[in-house]
Amino acid sequence: MASKAVYAAGLDAGSFLSRFVICVIEQGRLRLVGYGEAPSKGWIKGCVSDPKALTESLLAAIRDAESRAQLPPELGSAVLGIGGPTINGLNTRGFYEVGYPREIGQADVHHAVERASGVVLPADHMLLHVAPQDFSVDGRPGHRNPCGMMGSKLEAFVHLVTASVHEHQGLVGAANLAHLSVEETVFEGLASAYAALLPEDRREGVAVIDIGAHSTELAVYYGEALVFTHSAPICGDHFTRDVARGLCVSPEDAEGIKLQYGCAQVEQTAWNSLIEIPSTSERGPRQRYRRELSIILEARAQDLFKYVRRELGRVGMDQNLVGVVLTGGAARLPGLCDVAEQVLSCQAVYGLPVGIRDWPKELDNPAWTTAAGLAMYSARLKLRAELDRRNGFFRSIWP
Repeated sequence: MASKAVYAAGLDAGSFLSRFVICVIEQGRLRLVGYGEAPSKGWIKGCVSDPKALTESLLAAIRDAESRAQLPPELGSAVLGIGGPTINGLNTRGFYEVGYPREIGQADVHHAVERASGVVLPADHMLLHVAPQDFSVDGRPGHRNPCGMMGSKLEAFVHLVTASVHEHQGLVGAANLAHLSVEETVFEGLASAYAALLPEDRREGVAVIDIGAHSTELAVYYGEALVFTHSAPICGDHFTRDVARGLCVSPEDAEGIKLQYGCAQVEQTAWNSLIEIPSTSERGPRQRYRRELSIILEARAQDLFKYVRRELGRVGMDQNLVGVVLTGGAARLPGLCDVAEQVLSCQAVYGLPVGIRDWPKELDNPAWTTAAGLAMYSARLKLRAELDRRNGFFRSIWP
């Protein structure tokens, strides 16, 4: 008798478009079986403002994916992405006295990490992720996994990601009303990194910049460890509003102009190229030089990456990056990688999902990377749960 199919799904509740990805786990690997998207509603500046409208958007994306996958309604569960201005990240440490010198075990590591995680959080904030960086054994730092070492004192260095309880509950509640059980909530910057980065990419220093409509999520790795997370206030909506003001058009027309003609580098735009600007007046459409649009977009792109560089400087990573990976719907703007390279002084590429079979070419763009990463995270949870059932134990720390 054939075994029951095990599905892994990820829900990216974006503030411009909501995206849902369904995969099936086959012999430890993922294969895409369905995907869907729908215009988002119920958001203001990256925060949930209308849970009912948000539920309708999520339900539309879920139904679209289930239809493509030819699955019955109410798939069951998924991993949900969370981002926005309430996300905070901090590095902390925790000390654990092992006692007399002996071999350090997994329980000792758990105690050290637990003490490092026991920080006082701001009001209305909850702990979202605990990411161990490395450990110090008897004052000797730099150990990624101290299990099996001899020592009497263990110190854990960890990175914590926190989120607003109110926003978290609102997002999870909207997903529940869309008939979806939330397996876990994951910071969208980490989900993008999970989909687009290989383990070797994290060793030398890489930043994932997930540019959405209402927020930009930042996750930085060095030496395979997560060292910095942040939600930046500069986002795709700022590019659109700049175009609207600069060309004297509505935000809706500005979005269309940006997508059709936009480029974030002036030097890549022909000096005599003209574009047609919609007009609501009796005069009809106007014409403007395309370089004017590029000037507007390049200025905002430089503003974004200069902000990122300042934030990287807070953890000493502004000069230590080998590469930058751009994901998110607003990252598709031509020329954006070039501006990132100029400002951050390192290679910049688009982050695309890696490792999912039957991934179609039409989804080969950075807008789908977060949703893919969330589905991959769901698969990891299910595979780990199966392994734990077989081995009879459960490890609660995600390294």
